[in-house]
Order: sequence, then structure tokens, then C-alpha cells
Amino acid sequence: MQRLGLSQQLQQKLSPQQIQFIKLLQVPTAELEGRIEEELEINPALEEGSEEEAPEPETSTENEEGESEGEGEQEQENKESSDELDIKDYLADDDYNSYKTQTDNGDDDEEDREMPLATSSSLHENLLTQLGFLGLSERELTIGKQLIGSIEGDGYIRRDLEAIVNDLAFSQGVETNLAEVEGVLSRIQSFDPPGIAARSLQECLLLQLERMDDGQDVDVIVAKRIIRECYDEFTRKHYPKILKKLDLDDEDYIRDAIELIVKLNPKPGGEIANDSVRNQYVIPDFILTNNNGKLDVALNSRNAPELRVSRSYVEMFKAYDSSDKKDKKLKEAVSFVKQKLDAARWFIDAIRQRQHTLLRTMQAIVQYQYDYFLEGDETKLRPMILKDIAQMIDMDISTVSRVASSKAVQTDFGMFPLKYFFSEGIATDTGEEVSSREVKQIIKDLIDSEDKDKPYSDDKLEDLLNEKGYNIARRTVAKYREQMNIPVARLRREMK
Repeated sequence: MQRLGLSQQLQQKLSPQQIQFIKLLQVPTAELEGRIEEELEINPALEEGSEEEAPEPETSTENEEGESEGEGEQEQENKESSDELDIKDYLADDDYNSYKTQTDNGDDDEEDREMPLATSSSLHENLLTQLGFLGLSERELTIGKQLIGSIEGDGYIRRDLEAIVNDLAFSQGVETNLAEVEGVLSRIQSFDPPGIAARSLQECLLLQLERMDDGQDVDVIVAKRIIRECYDEFTRKHYPKILKKLDLDDEDYIRDAIELIVKLNPKPGGEIANDSVRNQYVIPDFILTNNNGKLDVALNSRNAPELRVSRSYVEMFKAYDSSDKKDKKLKEAVSFVKQKLDAARWFIDAIRQRQHTLLRTMQAIVQYQYDYFLEGDETKLRPMILKDIAQMIDMDISTVSRVASSKAVQTDFGMFPLKYFFSEGIATDTGEEVSSREVKQIIKDLIDSEDKDKPYSDDKLEDLLNEKGYNIARRTVAKYREQMNIPVARLRREMK
């Protein structure tokens, strides 16, 4: 049996203005300019520039007196129709009409200059250019393009060649076989960079060694034998097994060969594939300067655009306010103008809140990590979590998280993402808490100074840290070591 019932629920919903603010807060400086341009394009009631550049609307004493005398009538009209608008909402509040947010970290007259970005060809474009120099037949060219298209960003072909044969048959209409595809692949493997189009790391290393082989270099010959015959032992650094397998009795025979191998490029596609990444310029959101021990934080000038509500749209309201005609079409037009003006004010307010929140958050971080920012000494970083900063600025943790997730600060000793300054705490024998970054730095220093013939195990690192007063478990040592991309002791061993 079905029944109908009524129930009351309390729900919390974000206003459009709050949503606008949250979205803008997450946008880094590098993307803010584009976001503002997008809003300027879709909202004609929003303009760039300061209030000084905009002509003041012409007003007279008579109009002001008339408005004062008719104030009671206007209030009555507002009660009768929610469509009626108050011109004062858009004229009286200079905080919205003229929103100038210049910072003190740059000259007001400084011109905006576009930062040039270097251009570079992608890995696949580079390989296709080399393919064109081989003078292949149309059939071989199609196979070559299919193979190059299967090369991943690090330079490897991981797709099975039999699957590529099937792809050529179904998508290109080219009936071929494994031998023909391997023939074209071998020619592509002669391209630059060396080791490209390999199907495994072992093949990649061999391809690079083949380029070095003139038949006389003993180190190259031994290196090729190690990769061909003792690859598993080499990856595990089982050097005695390599000596036995190659029928050698002294590590000196393989030392130089192994040094040659470890200098080879395990990701041949990375050098070209990452060019576009390296050529991008990181734009800091904050500029931190040390003025004789006083730390000053300023927003990047790109974080401080000049925006204002369009005067022409305000004049439309003024004309409507003094007009006797209140027909339907005019009300529809004014309703559209009101919508755009509201959106412009919302956007300006969201930008202002964004700047205020960014500055408060960064100032709190600087205050919390003051000793570190004075000198840049990583050992002076204090344990700090999002909650610490949220409590200092009386904001929600999610707000601090949005600020820290995609922002960076320029300091006298480098540029750092804000996430860099957040870390968990480790207890010491004295009961103090130190930053996990300090512990990581100590682990790194211990590993850098270790005897590479007998590198420290995680258990040994734990003992050394405990001797220094850091209460840390072996599994935590292993976690920090992995976070720093430092391999286990066995793989750090080097031959003397």
C-alpha cells in the first residue's frame, strides 16, 4: 500500500557567488588571465581599466532632488513589482563600480609583456621527419607511420607486433606479415635518439651500445655481453654471478663496462617528448622578499587585474529610471542588463575575495615557517598541516587546500609550490616535533655519505636516525626513501 507524506529537511547549498569564488580560488596565476578574458568576452557589463579612465556619468542637482522627492514613490514601485530596479545599487557603491587592485610589487606604469615560449617538435614529428628521408615505398611508409604511432612518450613500443600487423590490415588495408614489420622497425630503430622504438629496456640498451661498437672497444664488447647474457643478474647487481657466467675472475673486467651501461638513457623518448614541458615558464602566485629580516609578501601583479562595471550599462539603468515608459519589451531589456550587471559585480567580488584569501593564507604560512623563509634552511621547516593554517586564518581546511594545491611562491632562494611547506611531524627524544622534510634530508645525507660498496639498509638507517634522537620506524624510513626516489641498498651498490 502506497502512502504520501511530507517531511522537512535542512540542506546547505552554495550560492552562485560562492561557486564563482571557489572556482577562481583554485585557478593559478598562469590561468587567471585567460579566465578573466573569458569573462570579459561573455559579459559586456564587465570592463578592464581603472575608474579614472571611465567618464563620470552626468548628473545634475535637479535630478538628485527629483530622486529625493520621488523616493517614496520609487519604494512603492519596488514593492509592487520585483522587476523594478534600484539605480543606486550600481552607482553608490564605488567598491564594486571601480575595483582597482594594484599591488606594491611593481611599477604602476610597467607594461604587460608577453613571455615568449620556445617551440619544439614532438617526438613523433621528429621521427616522421626522419622516416621521410629513407626513401621507402608507399607500403613501407604506411607500416613505418603505424609503428611510429605506436611509440609511447618514453620511446618504447609496447604493443605486440602481431597486433600492429592486424591494425594495418583492418585500418589501413595493408596485408603484411611479422617479418616485414620487423624489417621496417629495425630501420626506425636506427633513428635518433639512440634506443628509440625498443620493445624492452634490454633491447633499448643494446641498441645504444650498437651505435658505440667499432669492434675494438673492449668496454663496449663486455657491456653488450652483460646485457645479452647476464641481464637479470645486472638488474639485481649480482656482480659475482656475472663474473662466473662470463668466465671472468676479477671485477676489474666488468667495472668499466657497467659504468658505461649505467650512463645509457633508459628513456630515449624523454629528451624530445619533454621539451615542451621544459620550455614552459612557471609563474609564481606570490613574491616573497626579505627586507633586512622583515618578510614581505605580495601577490604577483598578474593576480591584480583592474576591473570595473561598464558605465554604458549603468547609463542604461539611469535612462530606464528616468523613463516614463514601462512596457514589456523595455522591462525584458532591462532585466537582461540587470543580469549582466549582477554577474559583473559577482565576478569582481570573487576576484577580490580570491586575492584577500590568497594573501591571508600565504602570510600565515610565512608566519608559521618564519625561520625557514629567513634563510631557506630546510632543517628549519616546522611540521605543518592544513589544519594549522586554517585555524590561524579562521577558514575551512578545504579553502586552504585549494590555495595550496596549485600555487607557488618566489623566494630569494628559489620558487616553491605551497605544498612543499606542508609536512607531518616526527617526535624526537626531547619530546619536540620536527618536520618530516628534515628527516628526509638527514636520510639523504646519510645515503650520500655511505660506502657505496656496502650501502646502508633501511634497518641501519633506522638505527642511525635513532642515535641522532629521531624516533622513527624502519617502515617509515622505507616510505621516505621511496618518496625521494632512492632505491634499496642492493641497487645502490657500486663497484670500486
